[in-house]
Amino acid sequence: MSNYLKPLPKIDERNRAHWDGAREGRLMMQACDHCAALRYPFSSLCPKCQSTGSSWKEVSGKGQVWSWCVFHRVYFKGFEGEMPYNVVLVKLDEGPRIYSNIIGVDKDKLRIGMRVRAVFDQATDDVTLVKFEEDKS
Repeated sequence: MSNYLKPLPKIDERNRAHWDGAREGRLMMQACDHCAALRYPFSSLCPKCQSTGSSWKEVSGKGQVWSWCVFHRVYFKGFEGEMPYNVVLVKLDEGPRIYSNIIGVDKDKLRIGMRVRAVFDQATDDVTLVKFEEDKS
């Protein structure tokens, strides 16, 4: 897995719980200790109440496609063999929105409102990416 050519996240102390959770097959979101608002991307300040305290909460990983597009141009060499590929914005049932990819669904079948669930793709020994597939349940 050391020859992975796609961009990878930088893991640091602010986001480590998210990436550790993904490696374990769990979708973790930062939650405000004051108002309980979930937030993604991660930050040191709650955008809702400006509190600085936070902890991590496992979420269901279920949601719906909020928006999507299909890339037809290679911006990163690692995507060359997957052209064209989709990028989706998923609104999780718990509220936060997360950018990712839908796997196992033809680009012509993607639609706003499609129900999806998180799946976990081990990219390297250290990084497991959160992706989504159609939720047919």
